[in-house]
Amino acid sequence: MPNRLADETSPYLQQHKDNPVDWWPWCDEAFEEAARRDVPVLLSVGYSACHWCHVMAHESFEDADTAAIMNELFVNVKVDREERPDVDAVYMEATQAMTGGGGWPMTVFLTPDKRPFFAGTYFPKETKFGRAGFPDVMRAVHEAWANRREEVEGQADQLATAVQARSTLAVQPDRSPGGASTTAVDGTLLRRGYDALRKSFDGEWGGFGRTPKFPQVSFLELVVRAHTRERSGPSMHIIETTLDAMASGGIYDHLGGGFARYSVDAFWMVPHFEKMLYDQAQLLRAYLHGWQLTGNENWKQVVEEIVDYVLRDLHDVDSGGLYSAEDADSEGEEGKFYVWRIEELADVLDPHGLTDEAVQWYGVTKAGNFEGSNILHRPDRGKLVRPPAIERARQLLFDKRNERVRPGLDDKILTEWNAMFVSALAEAGAAMQRTDWLDAAATTAQFLLDHLRPEGRWRRAHQRGRTNERLLAYAVDHAWLVDAFTRLAEARGEARWIDAARQTADEMVDLFWDACSGGFFTTGHDAEQLIVRQKEYYDGATPSANAVAAMALLRLGALTGNAAYTEAAEKTITWLADGMRVHPEAFTASIAAADFLVSGPTEIVIPGTTTDTQRLVAAVQQRYLPNAVVAHGERYDSPLWEGRDDGLAYVCRNYACRAPAADVDTLIRALGAE
Repeated sequence: MPNRLADETSPYLQQHKDNPVDWWPWCDEAFEEAARRDVPVLLSVGYSACHWCHVMAHESFEDADTAAIMNELFVNVKVDREERPDVDAVYMEATQAMTGGGGWPMTVFLTPDKRPFFAGTYFPKETKFGRAGFPDVMRAVHEAWANRREEVEGQADQLATAVQARSTLAVQPDRSPGGASTTAVDGTLLRRGYDALRKSFDGEWGGFGRTPKFPQVSFLELVVRAHTRERSGPSMHIIETTLDAMASGGIYDHLGGGFARYSVDAFWMVPHFEKMLYDQAQLLRAYLHGWQLTGNENWKQVVEEIVDYVLRDLHDVDSGGLYSAEDADSEGEEGKFYVWRIEELADVLDPHGLTDEAVQWYGVTKAGNFEGSNILHRPDRGKLVRPPAIERARQLLFDKRNERVRPGLDDKILTEWNAMFVSALAEAGAAMQRTDWLDAAATTAQFLLDHLRPEGRWRRAHQRGRTNERLLAYAVDHAWLVDAFTRLAEARGEARWIDAARQTADEMVDLFWDACSGGFFTTGHDAEQLIVRQKEYYDGATPSANAVAAMALLRLGALTGNAAYTEAAEKTITWLADGMRVHPEAFTASIAAADFLVSGPTEIVIPGTTTDTQRLVAAVQQRYLPNAVVAHGERYDSPLWEGRDDGLAYVCRNYACRAPAADVDTLIRALGAE
């Protein structure tokens, strides 16, 4: 049997290279083979840190009898959803349309022309508890394909139509008599979003909605943005409760830093233990902004430990790139790497006389809180800064834990997630005056420029020295790259990052722009065309591509004076406006971009590189200014620099400028007036 997955850049695909299943990666040849054999395609979509993906793999894909059925009846295609978000999104729409739900592993049966006709998620090996077994499902699909082809074709047509409909931004907008949308892009959108989030806020444990509890950072970031308007007790209560509860719960790694993907309960205690790079990027920014607003040292420690975790455990030290994720499982058990029995903890700490203090600090009990073991947490919520004895205990436990078998590592390097973390790290490094963080952010950004852009076209993925040239980058990759390069320019005062942002923004508009409706398609006009060309507009685990693109272009337009960037952002926000009005909780990142547009940027220019000007720059960077852009250091082509003298700070807003500031106190007063 040919081994087609061994050379893929996805560790998830490589995990399946030795299966008895005759797997194909997603490629034209697989569908040509299905047409030649006149059989359906069995599409299996997952990702390396997915627990139930592993379960289905062990039960079915590693089983010779099940694999024999798959090989006889289908052409089998394996897809990593993180490498091919376009494929994942299209067929997830089909799965949700057919079943009312979705998730991973996702199992979809396709015609050889890529139309879905039957879909589901996890199928057990054997039929039980009302859930059909995978072999039974496959035989039923084969029987329909062989004997009821007209019915299958009809189902495929219906599902393709449903995917098309679900891929269109269709809300019930206000309409003028002429039919145009009358939704205003104004300050009411921020208020509408904030009011919607207040209703879903968990006043006891923080966060939003029901279990399972996800951090939903774009929700929290919108509340932080709203708080800068009103400085109210209710908005600060949401911020404090959520940040304190998450960082005190078991979802946070109290020994090594970083957050797990989500909590299975309402109080952040029992996580699904996988740790994703994109979660670290978003939560880094959330705790940074909380610290900037309040000076809370507990949140500063969380920021530092997130960065420590990523640069220690997800960092390719040879290249500067950042790995995608760590698995929930080790040695076949979920969470085994992270949990402690009280006896294990005592074995480490008794010789140092630290057991009693650590047991109390981390809420450890004999009975445990997770299958007889303990997920470490902070019972005294929000009190995270460790006294010397506890810090010593933490280091001892951390060192001992490092002797365990680590969870599986997804070592592919994704452009989107790397750029997302570079953006957050650049902002954090500037705010906390950490030149080592800024250096790390610049190193990763340079790696992306050097290795993910062969022949002038950005690519999506890289692994172990190989860039996957078949995987063209998506709109979301470009959007985060623009944001990352812009943030680096603001953080380091280096003109080359503005040049990189401009070039990437131009490519994004050229490849992805929808000239009819506005906004950006997921895939470029040069990419493979699926059954529908989608546009990503809802925020999910990460902000939508269009929200990120709009904000990045607004900020780049303000820094460069290039009206084309600002106009593209305005058209994108206008296209999203009805969605923001009707479903604000699904468009929180877009509402943030709309707020930037409506408020207008505060432009801060500080020419020069002297010690005095660096003090002025630091005073700006340490503050939370969500609608400000900062130009300092090296000059570049922009009207912001015209008539600006070195050694002074210029603050302008709404086409009017304050008097230049020569000292920090004057500058802070000018910023406060904004």
